[in-house]
Amino acid sequence: MTDLKISGDIIASDNDRRAAALKSDYEALGAKLARSGIDIGAITAKVADFFVAVPSWGVGTGGTRFARFPGPGEPRHIFDKLEDCSVIQQLTRATPTVSLHIPWDKADPKALKAHGDALGLGFDAMNSNTFSDAPDQARSYKYGSLSHVDAATRRQAVEHNLECIEIGKAIGSKALTVWIGDGSNFPGQSHFTRAFERYLDAMGEIYQALPQDWRLFSEHKMYEPAFYSTVVQDWGTNYLIAQTLGEKAFCLVDLGHHAPNTNIEMIVARLIQFGKLGGFHFNDSKYGDDDLDAGSVDPYRLFLVFNELVDAEYRGIKGFHPAHMIDQSHNVTDPIESLMASANEIRRAYAQALLVDRAALDGYQDENDALMATETLKRAFRTDVEPILAEARRQKGGAIDPVSAYRASGYRAQVGKSRPPVKGGSGGIV
Repeated sequence: MTDLKISGDIIASDNDRRAAALKSDYEALGAKLARSGIDIGAITAKVADFFVAVPSWGVGTGGTRFARFPGPGEPRHIFDKLEDCSVIQQLTRATPTVSLHIPWDKADPKALKAHGDALGLGFDAMNSNTFSDAPDQARSYKYGSLSHVDAATRRQAVEHNLECIEIGKAIGSKALTVWIGDGSNFPGQSHFTRAFERYLDAMGEIYQALPQDWRLFSEHKMYEPAFYSTVVQDWGTNYLIAQTLGEKAFCLVDLGHHAPNTNIEMIVARLIQFGKLGGFHFNDSKYGDDDLDAGSVDPYRLFLVFNELVDAEYRGIKGFHPAHMIDQSHNVTDPIESLMASANEIRRAYAQALLVDRAALDGYQDENDALMATETLKRAFRTDVEPILAEARRQKGGAIDPVSAYRASGYRAQVGKSRPPVKGGSGGIV
């Protein structure tokens, strides 16, 4: 039996207050969509079956290089984190899996699996950490990890990734995500070619250790913590990595890991075309890798990304099953509320993309009718799909308004009584 952290009565009571309005809004939207030949029930079913993983680290308060301001009821360890993640899933019915980060979340795999099962949670991709030093590690990653000039340091980084695979196998994960902070801060500090050769060699060893049914996701990032050059700096390098390693290697796209004004949706299309799109870390960005809540700054871009994903689905691309995960830092909001809102925004973009008239769009593109082509996309984007999202949650036993039900539950105050307060003042993310 699933250990639910929020009383079903609270969700039912909050839903009862909103049910009549939702029914009216849903029927009105259904009638509107029917005039365009769209079955709202079919769209709702697709949305209800679309899931996104939450990051274990996302339920803690984030921070910047300058400061971190913890909130009440901060999770003390991975088991507290899983309980917070279960609240998000209970209310949204959109986040049934959690992505772990080792060594931050290192614990007995049997205990992890048992706690996840009790909470009704599974485990998504494992995430290794060779971009910072663990307290007990022998060699520092200050000057790199998988591309380090020192063979012993590279060996340590490889062994850590192999350990992540073993933990993942024990808890039911099927993928490993590798992001490294390797690079240089000064011209001439690193030999670009030799560093990349060392990286490919180390990643090749990790790749060989993958179980047959696993995937390896390499993640690119333009800058930070290396500010002059980064070993895996863009999607082109990422694609070279995936092509070099083999058929189980794919590119992971983080929406904040690109230069300003980059056409991310076109990158997504290219990776789909050549069979190397592994998945996403969803967030939003204003200036750089800001890790803002998904859809909070540029919801149209999020929609355009999903337009490419739904297009691939529509065309029946063989073997197309990208992984979806949120990757955010919550500096001033309750992390649970932000993650619920982001899961909703991601589903919103998916629902809107499902409404695009693909046949009409194809025709306008073939006729070079630029105005009607873009209007076809905007028509779908401008549609208020909130009734579909709410109905999808309601049908699966979730909350019509997750944030409202969460606040009514008093969960944050409740866990604040058993979790000691954390002092702020230090910089860095959780």
